Amino acid sequence: MAKIVINQQRCKGCFLCVNFCPKGLIKKSRKLNKRGLNFAEFDPSGGCIGCAMCAVICPDCCIEVYK
Repeated sequence: MAKIVINQQRCKGCFLCVNFCPKGLIKKSRKLNKRGLNFAEFDPSGGCIGCAMCAVICPDCCIEVYK
């Protein structure tokens, strides 16, 4: 099963990945990173298909996809 890893400290909270995930597995975190920003977080229980749309759309290259 595929999964993604989001670098939460680099994430600036644009949440483009949230809008582009076809399975809806990326959500806005309630937590803050060291810069005081909400970041994107991945829900591994939803069955990621490894399409990498999230990684492609991320302007800061914060997302790695593993198949």
